[in-house]
Amino acid sequence: MNEENKGTPKNKWSRIFRKKWFFPALYLTIAALLLSAVVWYQNLENQIPNATDIQNKQDSDDYQPTPSEDDAEPVLEQQEVIKMPVADQEQAEIVTKFFDYNAEQVDRENALILHNNRFYQSTGVDIASADDETFNVVASLSGTVTEVKEDPLLGNVVILSHENDVTTYYSSLENVVVAAGDKVKQGDEVGTAGKSIFGKDNGTHVHFEIRKDGKEVNPETYFNQSVSSLNDSLTEEAAENPESVKDEEATNDTEEPIDSEENPDKDKTDDPASGDDVDDEDSNEETDDSSNTSGA
Repeated sequence: MNEENKGTPKNKWSRIFRKKWFFPALYLTIAALLLSAVVWYQNLENQIPNATDIQNKQDSDDYQPTPSEDDAEPVLEQQEVIKMPVADQEQAEIVTKFFDYNAEQVDRENALILHNNRFYQSTGVDIASADDETFNVVASLSGTVTEVKEDPLLGNVVILSHENDVTTYYSSLENVVVAAGDKVKQGDEVGTAGKSIFGKDNGTHVHFEIRKDGKEVNPETYFNQSVSSLNDSLTEEAAENPESVKDEEATNDTEEPIDSEENPDKDKTDDPASGDDVDDEDSNEETDDSSNTSGA
C-alpha cells in the first residue's frame, strides 16, 4: 500500500509529460519570458533622463555645451532694443522733433530750429526735462565711443558706433564722462544734459540722432524697437520709393533753402535771397555779386 502511494506523484508527472500540449506550452512560456526581458532592457537604455540627471551633468567638470546652447548667446544679444538716451524716461520730454517731409504740418514746424534769423532742419530730436534741470544722458545702445569733441555752437558732442553700421550722436552735453575708444553698454552714462548756442531756445537738453549707413533716421520711430528694424524699414523704403532721394533733392532745389543742423553757419552768400538787402541804387553791383555767387 505504501509503495503504491509513493509512486503516485511520479505517475502523475509522467502522465503530464506524455500530454501533447505540455512541451509546446513550455516553449511558449519560456519565449514570452525572454521577449519580456529584451523589451524591458531596451526601454531601460532609451529612458529619458530627468531634470536631476541633466543638472548633475552640467555641474560636472567634463560638461561640454551642445551646439544649440552655443548659439543661444548671439540670439539674446540681438534682442537689444533702441532706448531713449536718458536715465529717467518718465521725466523726459521731446521738445524738438526730427524733420520729416512726410510729417504733418505741425510736426514739421516743430522740427525747425531758429538760429541767426534762419530756420534749420532738425536731424534728430531734442530731449529736455520738465523742470529744465540737468539730467544724466546714457547710451541708447551698446557700442564704442568713436569721437568726443567740443563744438562752439552744439556744445560737447559724443559719437558712438554700433554693429550693422549704426551710429548714435549726442550733443549739447554739459559734462562728458567717456573718452574716445571706450566700450560702453546700453544705459551707461556718457554725460549730462546742458545748453548750446544753436539750441538755446530749448534750455537744458540733449540733442540725439540715429544714423544708419550715414543717413539720419527719425529716433522716435525706432525707440523700443530692435536694431534690425532699422534694416527692415530702410530696405522697405528703398523698395517702395526708389526715386525718393531724387525727389527730395529736387524739392530742396525748388523750395527756399532750409539748412541742416550740422551746418548752421553756412555762408549767407550761398543763399540767392541774400541779394534782397542791397539797395536799388546799386543795381549794377548787385547783378555782379549775383553772377559771382552763382558761379561759385
